Amino acid sequence: MISFISGTVRKITQDPSVVTIENNGIGYDVNLPAYVYQSLVSENIEKGSQIELELYYHVTERQPKPILVGFRHPTEKDFFEKLIQVEGIGPLKAANALILAASNIALAIETEDVASLQKLPGIGSRAAQKIIATLKGKVTQTALYKNENYDEVTLQSGKNLPQTVVSEGVDALVSLGYRLPEAQSQIQEAVSRNSECENDLQELLREVFKSNISK
Repeated sequence: MISFISGTVRKITQDPSVVTIENNGIGYDVNLPAYVYQSLVSENIEKGSQIELELYYHVTERQPKPILVGFRHPTEKDFFEKLIQVEGIGPLKAANALILAASNIALAIETEDVASLQKLPGIGSRAAQKIIATLKGKVTQTALYKNENYDEVTLQSGKNLPQTVVSEGVDALVSLGYRLPEAQSQIQEAVSRNSECENDLQELLREVFKSNISK
C-alpha cells in the first residue's frame, strides 16, 4: 500500500489535473482534486519543484490499473476515503467533484446544504442527499479543519467574534459562492439572531443556512 509520496515534479497539468512525481527514478502519475491543484499553483509548484503528497491508492479486479489521488493533508485524505463510501461515488468521481476544499464540503454535509453539494461536478440532488444521509455526523473534524492559506479577515460591524470562527466561517461561505462582504454580513446577522453560536462554527453556519432557506 502506498500512503504518501515525496519527490520532484516532472509535469503538472490542469485538464486533467495530474502531477507526475519522480521518486527514486520512477515516475508516478497522481490525480489531483481541483482544489489541491489550485493550491499547488498558488504556491508556484511547477516542474522541478519538490513536493510531498498524501496518497489514496485504489486498485481492484474491475479496475486493475492503479489510481493514485493526492492530497496536501491527512485530514483531506480521510474525508475522501469517507466520501467514496457513499453508494455510487467511486474514487475518480469523488476526485472530480472536489472543486472546493474538503473542509467546505464537509461543512455543507454537516449543515445539510443540498444546494451547495449540487454545485459539485457530477453530484445531483439524489447524490447530494445520499452523501448527507451517509456522512452527516461523521465529518465534523474535517469541517473544523482550518485552511492555513486563508487570509484572516475581520467583521465590518460592532461585535468581535473569535478569530477562528471568523476565518473558517467566512472561508466556508466564500468558497460556496458568497462575496466576501456578503459572507461577513451573513455571519454577523447569524450571531445577532443567535448569540450562542458565536463560539461554534457548526452552529454558526447552520444558523446562516437556516436563515437562507427560510427566505
